[in-house]
Amino acid sequence: MCDVEDLKLAACAAIDAAKKQLNNISTEIWSKPELGFEERHAHNILTDFLENHGFQTERSYKLETAFRATYGSREDGPNVTFISEYDALPEIGHACGHNLIAEVGVGAGLGLMAAMKAAGKPLGQVTVLGTPAEESAGGKIDLIEAGAFTDVDVAMMAHPFPENDFRPIALAYYGLEIVYTGKASHAAGYPWEGVNALDAAVTCYQGISFLRQQCKPDWRIHCIILEGGVKVNIIPERARLHVTVRAPSDQEMFLLRDKVINIITSAATSTGCQVEYKLFDRPCSAMLNNGVMVDLFEHNLSRVQPPEVPTRTGSVFGSTDMGNVAQVVPSIHPNFHIGGRAVNHTRDFTGDAGSPMAQEYTLQVMKALAMTAVDIVTSKDRLQEIKQAFAEGSNYT
Repeated sequence: MCDVEDLKLAACAAIDAAKKQLNNISTEIWSKPELGFEERHAHNILTDFLENHGFQTERSYKLETAFRATYGSREDGPNVTFISEYDALPEIGHACGHNLIAEVGVGAGLGLMAAMKAAGKPLGQVTVLGTPAEESAGGKIDLIEAGAFTDVDVAMMAHPFPENDFRPIALAYYGLEIVYTGKASHAAGYPWEGVNALDAAVTCYQGISFLRQQCKPDWRIHCIILEGGVKVNIIPERARLHVTVRAPSDQEMFLLRDKVINIITSAATSTGCQVEYKLFDRPCSAMLNNGVMVDLFEHNLSRVQPPEVPTRTGSVFGSTDMGNVAQVVPSIHPNFHIGGRAVNHTRDFTGDAGSPMAQEYTLQVMKALAMTAVDIVTSKDRLQEIKQAFAEGSNYT
């Protein structure tokens, strides 16, 4: 059996040998952006590649555009799972770089497979899991509920970003749709007969704005009014809002949600309206980056990437259903620099994610993930440290 360093070299060599194919995968997905649960083109490209490289591949795994590709057996060691995302955003395409996340997942899986073959004996299982609809519907939450993570020991993915950040903050997220119902009346002739639903919506919006004064620096509230009337001389009988709250932990998120609900209901009371509110999106948990795994990844990336790459720690980048995964298995979600300075969810970032400059950084990150996986599958003690840190909550959040 080769030593650990030889296995890491084998993983990196396999990634280098496939770099043109990996780049083609990314370019193909980038060139044909697909929204959540519609990623059929990406699904087929990724599963074709994995099948052709010897993975046992299950297409439409639990969800139509999800997949699972495996090599090895969990009977021989841990199941290390690499996550691929591949959905795009409306109108601006891959402005969050999910084409690169897809590439990283299959490339890291290919690297770990090569290391397992080089070992000369079984070391465990490598899984590449394709997870649709991160941007819109929380596809990973569906997969968790369907049992896709019950046999997973650790999960890893990496996300493109303006800078490297090995310990980014993904906030817990909760979204509400609010509908106020009043009573229409002629706004000039009989205003006293009306009950103004727009007044309730505006009162709610202002109350949320006032609440921000008492919010912690890392709490977030977003609110928009979607409906507020149909004609100026009709007192609005219906108004509709979307409100989302975010916080660094699930507990704080629920606390902030309850504060907002108090404002929602008091706005109805003060204006005489009726109110209904419900979830309009899947709640996401805060991301828990397993401390042991993060340290391994950072060390391994330093071996293949020069130190001058822009780096920061603890940046807030929104919310993700990978946070829900991190609640059930030890996980990491490092962000990685792709050469430009554009920020996510912009057209400029779409350009960066599809440019040749992103490939060098993407290859470096998939190598680091594969080498981190080698560290895990070759050491029972290290795996135990990871699981103990997970059980004790020893994470970077």
